[in-house]
Amino acid sequence: MYIVPSHSRGLRPIRSFAAACALAILLSGCQSTRTEGLVSSAAPPEISGPAASSIAGDMVSRLAEQIGPGKATVALEPDTSPFGQALEAALKGWGYAVVTDQKTDGDTKLIELAYVVVPFDGQVLARLSTSSVELGRAYTVTTNGATPTSALSLMRRN
Repeated sequence: MYIVPSHSRGLRPIRSFAAACALAILLSGCQSTRTEGLVSSAAPPEISGPAASSIAGDMVSRLAEQIGPGKATVALEPDTSPFGQALEAALKGWGYAVVTDQKTDGDTKLIELAYVVVPFDGQVLARLSTSSVELGRAYTVTTNGATPTSALSLMRRN
């Protein structure tokens, strides 16, 4: 086994691997049985508005690739955090109707959406969950926004 000194560039792949492992662990916690209603969504309030908007915009664009843009009403838990507000704005920007009281008329196709955003090892791990798909990705947060630092993790449910 070769150990790379901490001052060399060799730690970059190790950090990426650690972030990918953490993302896998985060996503594996989602494989529980479905209960009625949304699971609790969470995002740290210290994520800045520009970073929250960058992450939400990227994740919603990837979600739209999976479920189709603007084809349904999305149900979210009410959230006043920067990420919760940015996610709602991004969903509306993609043409989705958004409800936070989880009440619609009986004819409306409703997609329940939950999210988790957690800081990990200098990065932020983000996950969006519906009954049919889970999306996850790691981001590096900067003062101007956030940039993806991992590939998109996608899990489809039957």
